Amino acid sequence: MDDKQALVSAVHLSGLHSFSKFSEPAIRLLAGLGVEGDAHAGTTVQHRSRVARDPSQPNLRQVHLMHAELFDELIAADFAVWPGELGENITTRGLDLLGLSAGARLHIGAEAIVELTGLRNPCSQIDSFQKGLMAATLARDADGGLVRKAGVMGVVLQGGEVRPGDPIRVEAPAQHRRLEPV
Repeated sequence: MDDKQALVSAVHLSGLHSFSKFSEPAIRLLAGLGVEGDAHAGTTVQHRSRVARDPSQPNLRQVHLMHAELFDELIAADFAVWPGELGENITTRGLDLLGLSAGARLHIGAEAIVELTGLRNPCSQIDSFQKGLMAATLARDADGGLVRKAGVMGVVLQGGEVRPGDPIRVEAPAQHRRLEPV
């Protein structure tokens, strides 16, 4: 599908450092911070393991986006997992998030702009949620390289409200740069 059909399927947040996030009718993105009221919002790293290593690092993981098609795939493989349960803030549909470039800008809804910084690297907590889920979110490409399917991370360049049904338009950078884990 092209980005003309891309849209927000669901939005989530949690004020706690919990694995899953809660569905909301809307979320507000704050420029330079992330999702208002979310535990991972901030200018510096908020993920507990990253804070322990160096709390002064910039927060390149202000917003977590995941494609609804991954949930379709997981459900077809007999996993009982729904949007928000894997910790994403924005669930998309009709957009190849994993094929986008680092630095791509997603114009979401009427105002918000999120710049992609990299891939989410699924951690072992995912298997605590459901056994075998980590392996199901990883694959190998034709060259044997690891494919991380657990979504992408970004920073908020311009804030705004984001709701299910909002369109997403992609602004690609001049040169494609492969997404790497952040």
